[in-house]
Amino acid sequence: MPQAFNRLTFRNIGLVGTGAMGRGIAQIAAQAGSTVHLVDARPEAVEAARTALRDTWDKLVAKGRMTADDAAACLQRLVPAAGVEALAGCDLVIEAIVERLDVKQDLFRQLEDVVAPDAVLATNTSSLSVTAIGSRLRAPQRLAGFHFFNPVPLMKVVEVIRGLKTDPAVGERLAAFSREMGHTPVMAQDTPGFIVNHAGRGYITEALRIAGECVADFATIDRILKDQMGFRLGPFELLDLTALDVSQPVMESIYHQYYEEPRFRPSVIAAQRLAGGVVGRKVGEGFYRYVDGQAQMPPEPPVPVAEALPPVWVPPRAARRAELLQLLKDLGATIETAAQPSEQALIVVAPVGHDVTTVAAVERLDPGRTVGIDMLLPDGAVKRRVLATNPATRHDMRAAAHALFARDGKPVSVIRDSGGFVTQRVVATIVNIAADICQQGICTPGDLETAVTLGLGYPAGPLAMGDRVGAASVLEILFNLQTVYGDPRYRPAPWLRRRGALGLSLLHPEE
Repeated sequence: MPQAFNRLTFRNIGLVGTGAMGRGIAQIAAQAGSTVHLVDARPEAVEAARTALRDTWDKLVAKGRMTADDAAACLQRLVPAAGVEALAGCDLVIEAIVERLDVKQDLFRQLEDVVAPDAVLATNTSSLSVTAIGSRLRAPQRLAGFHFFNPVPLMKVVEVIRGLKTDPAVGERLAAFSREMGHTPVMAQDTPGFIVNHAGRGYITEALRIAGECVADFATIDRILKDQMGFRLGPFELLDLTALDVSQPVMESIYHQYYEEPRFRPSVIAAQRLAGGVVGRKVGEGFYRYVDGQAQMPPEPPVPVAEALPPVWVPPRAARRAELLQLLKDLGATIETAAQPSEQALIVVAPVGHDVTTVAAVERLDPGRTVGIDMLLPDGAVKRRVLATNPATRHDMRAAAHALFARDGKPVSVIRDSGGFVTQRVVATIVNIAADICQQGICTPGDLETAVTLGLGYPAGPLAMGDRVGAASVLEILFNLQTVYGDPRYRPAPWLRRRGALGLSLLHPEE
């Protein structure tokens, strides 16, 4: 609770739309001390919102996180309003209604005739252009995007979006109000997806692409990205949580708004599952089946039993050779050091961006005995090792490699051949899209990091993630992915390419 309500940037606000988002915004605004005038196309929805928020505040009182007097005062500040005309005295009006451009435009045209000339208008749109929403206003300079995330009280970031004609002072006032409500504002230009939805494309779409290539199943991809990079939810767990009827339209919208930019290409896998109604946890079935709200995860394949392991040979020109040899030594492997492997040897390589097939062909290795391991991050920094076979890898060599790298008890996932395995290509895609956001000037590097860590819950911001791996390594992965797949999806953003070439942090701003 603020100590001085009289210093609030907006004391009287109107809120149009009392669904989940509207209720959340109303809650934090009332808790900050603002009087919130509630409007909904269905009058009964307003009272339902007040009842729901009263119950929320009663629970906070019971938990000792709020006093009974404060809860009563908050409820008193929620004022039912008969319609838009009742918002005439508001100095800020926020809409949280259906995501349809024509409906939002009509609403703001009505509001412009009702509120004072200096009142601020804000849209909570998540995917529509703020500029387009305000295009029919006489004074579009007072309209800005004010995009919260659900659940609003817990998701502490809000995007303040400047349309083409938005007065900068309007954005500054909304940012100040965000802080008064206990949220962290990030400033964004009016571009498809703004910051968070834009930056989140890499994690989801690349994982779908990997699954579409039959590299690994959904559960294996989720386990790899959680255990190697520290994501709290795997991409398919996340899609089930948000539900495909929400996520897939956003993926398609951003892709089409960017004129079919390959970096944002959606997946037929998600489209098909949406068409079939298999949208996620809320219906009991998505990428996983749910029983009592719990995902039914398939068990991990058992580690093969190998009584005698073959010797291991690492090519002299192998990437990450020193780290790989040290790992093999730590695991007690018998390591061959001759210029060529014996006929019994397991050949292990550590591709960066390439697939195992390409490495075996270029190095003229016996593909039947060649297995790859992802060494993007130091072995001590990951909770899971990932091996990849190629189409010719023999079953006995696959089993031997699995047994060897699981020898110390660390989980091992064995996937089919993939340029960049799983982690390399997902991380490189995330970093590349983030670098392109900075290159476009959509937001500052600092606001990007804040938005992604708070809005998406990543273990680090995407630029910091790139710095951890190394910009040069990210570039190598992307260049090699282009070679393997021939897809412009993987072309490096100039922001990344230049900082990688100069040895600069990806957080280094342009002077």
